[in-house]
Amino acid sequence: MGKVIALVDMNSFYASCHQAVNPELKGKEVIVAGDPERRTGIVLAASYPAKTKGVKTGMPLWEAEKLCPNGHFFKPDFPLYIDFSTRILRIMKDFTDLVEPFSIDEAFIDLTGVLHLWGTPAETALKIKNRIRSELGVLCSIGIGPNKLIAKMAAGLQKPDGLTIIETISDFRKVFYSKPVRKLFGIGSRYERHLRNLNIFTIGDLANYPVEILQKRWGKNGELLWYCARGIDNSPVIPDSLDVNKSIGQQRTLPRDLWGFKNIQVVIMELCEMVARRARQGGYAGRTVFLTLRDTELKFLSRSMSMAEYTNLPDDIYHTACRLLHRHWDQSWPVRLVGITLGNLKPKGYEQYDLFGEKERKTKLARACDAIRDRFGERAIFRAISLTEASIYGR
Repeated sequence: MGKVIALVDMNSFYASCHQAVNPELKGKEVIVAGDPERRTGIVLAASYPAKTKGVKTGMPLWEAEKLCPNGHFFKPDFPLYIDFSTRILRIMKDFTDLVEPFSIDEAFIDLTGVLHLWGTPAETALKIKNRIRSELGVLCSIGIGPNKLIAKMAAGLQKPDGLTIIETISDFRKVFYSKPVRKLFGIGSRYERHLRNLNIFTIGDLANYPVEILQKRWGKNGELLWYCARGIDNSPVIPDSLDVNKSIGQQRTLPRDLWGFKNIQVVIMELCEMVARRARQGGYAGRTVFLTLRDTELKFLSRSMSMAEYTNLPDDIYHTACRLLHRHWDQSWPVRLVGITLGNLKPKGYEQYDLFGEKERKTKLARACDAIRDRFGERAIFRAISLTEASIYGR
């Protein structure tokens, strides 16, 4: 085995966090959804006992309540999830500094150069799993492979609390070529429908399909899908994606559909606050704002716009994101996911304040809010719009 890449995937992460802080809920039906008191929204996560009753992510809350009348329902608590995610990353970094967060509940870890310290890949993975379970009280599945793609797909084979090792690309093909093409990472329902029209039904079908036709149909994306189907991925584990990718982002899948610019802008403002704070914590400012939206049919829209000056202030990011929203989105379309990214980053240096001191005032205000949050927690101070129905924090 050449490279040894692992993907640590937390099992039913949101629900597991609530169980960890409420140990009496271990082994019970825990469901994270919209607003249980108002019976609105959709299921964002469910514990495995709830899943065995038929509860699925994306299911309407009222339906989950029918399946689990005695279940324990929680509104999303993103500060709690971020806290657990941060602590999990710290545990992983005790094994190697080559750790790359992939999402709030997943991270890649390159074990290639540290196996002499921790043992075989299986032994090392078990040590990581045991530490996460003993210190945080949550379970994870780990996939190990020669690259990030294979590690990611291997992690999904055994859940919960699984460990799967696929040593070579040849082994990947033996395991995955017979599986439906939808099981390939990166294939959604729309791609699946298009591929079926080409008589591509399995991952093996895609791997053996003429790449020229895929390139003609989807350009670089078609070629990328072909490589993925063959288990080929040369992307490295990037321990400090902030410096390499030059971007900081936050996105949220919403517990219910959002309609209208007014409501969508509430979520955008909250995400801009998070992104700007992370930029200030890292000592960075950015110039390019990316807005990502997804509707109820899982169709994505991603647009970007560069600002005149570098910034790490939420209002600057917000106003640019709103311009993108009004320019590219129809407010009659429902929104299910919102993402904000600040790109084109550089280390924050000296800046020129404006004549009337508005930028200086906003900078001092942001620093004061940072100090309060550092001492008392992320939700110690927030904008009044976070008390409205559209807020990602709920009321």
